[in-house]
Amino acid sequence: MLVCDVCGQALSSETAVRRHLRRTHLGRQPRCPLCGVATAPGCEELRRHIEAAHPEPGPPGARRPELAEGLPECPFCGEAAGRELEAHVRARHGHLLGAPGTDTENSEQLYECPMCSLTCTNIQILEEHVDLHLEEHSFSEGGNIRDLELAQRLQTEEDKRQRSEEEKREREEFKKLQRQYGLDNSGGYKQQFLKNMEREVDRGRMQPFEYHKRKADMMECLAFGIDDGKTKTSGIIEALCKYYQNENKDVRRVWLSTGVDHFHSSLGDRGWGCGYRNFQMLLSSLLQNSLYNDCLRDTTLIPSIPKIQSMIEDAWKEGFDPHGASHFNNRLHGSKAWIGACEIYSLLTNLRIKCQIIDFHKPTGPMGTHPRLFEWVLHYYSTDNEGGAKVVCTSKPPIYLQHQGCPSQEMQKLLKQNSDGTSLKLLRRFVGSLKEKQYQIVAVDGVLSLEEKAARCHASQVLTSEKIP
Repeated sequence: MLVCDVCGQALSSETAVRRHLRRTHLGRQPRCPLCGVATAPGCEELRRHIEAAHPEPGPPGARRPELAEGLPECPFCGEAAGRELEAHVRARHGHLLGAPGTDTENSEQLYECPMCSLTCTNIQILEEHVDLHLEEHSFSEGGNIRDLELAQRLQTEEDKRQRSEEEKREREEFKKLQRQYGLDNSGGYKQQFLKNMEREVDRGRMQPFEYHKRKADMMECLAFGIDDGKTKTSGIIEALCKYYQNENKDVRRVWLSTGVDHFHSSLGDRGWGCGYRNFQMLLSSLLQNSLYNDCLRDTTLIPSIPKIQSMIEDAWKEGFDPHGASHFNNRLHGSKAWIGACEIYSLLTNLRIKCQIIDFHKPTGPMGTHPRLFEWVLHYYSTDNEGGAKVVCTSKPPIYLQHQGCPSQEMQKLLKQNSDGTSLKLLRRFVGSLKEKQYQIVAVDGVLSLEEKAARCHASQVLTSEKIP
């Protein structure tokens, strides 16, 4: 606790002391506590008045002038003291009036600054000195406040700048993902096909008449919703069966799916159409199997990519995989969006084709490989053993598994009678060649009743898969 040097009042801090000095003592016009007469500012003038007008009591019987009416306040500390005011002043503030018996006219009264060690001989000088202290403190506090406000404003601006940069990065990354997955509204199969043909003409690789002919053919196929067949290669399974029956080097047994046509990307879907092309291959096999005739009675020809997009949208409208649909904003047609196992599952199930998703969600072998995937595929096809034959042409349709495909030119080489098997390098996959973190397979296994289809549609509200391991 701090104490006022003038009145002795206890105060909590230096700020409180300064406030007390300014409000209570500085600039106050003192009044005589004995008669109420106002004196000139300063304790020295008040002391002289008291010494002259109200000397110490004389001989017995002498009377002091009566105190001013009411309850006069102490001119130094403001305390109400009534008739005891004189005793209060001499007891509490005697050091301001001079010691008894001192020759005040010949001795200088000293005034000490309550805020530093400076001593003044004039109360007005002391007041001006204290004012300087207060002004300095006020300026310092104001400066600190301004510094704090400036620091806060700079920090706010920096936070705003960082948020703006972060939002900009997020927008750029989102646009990049949209471009990568074909969701940037840059057009779909038709736009890309025309653009790439125009580029071929500009480079001299295509004649203008060929451009117009192919454009007319494309527009006709799109109008009917069928694939133009320009990238299709048929007879692949037959060629593989013949090759492995005559090859005896490093193969002990071979299981082949039912017949399937190979489809490769074209000018309209290069870079994003693999999911659709894989579905065309799977569908080409199902169309050759009478088991699926009823399910595919409205799909007798291989649909074009835009048509497949519309078929997936139809499945979403039926209620399949709403979470996946929302990822594409419920729209695929006219985009270059990539699709995967979930979209194919929805499409097939909507056609009442029984299928399942098998999710190899993490590697199961050394060096990030997936031996469990190979084991599953072997088990899927080897259930049709057909005795001990070396080459088994099973009744199983091909599985839907996305990885790097083969160009049509290489597939055509397999159909040649003198094929030496070099083209198989693009078809055959070994354990060490599949090292992605995750693979998903769609496997077809029969047909569904209307009730089973409805049940699977309801279950796809949260689409699940069989996880291995």
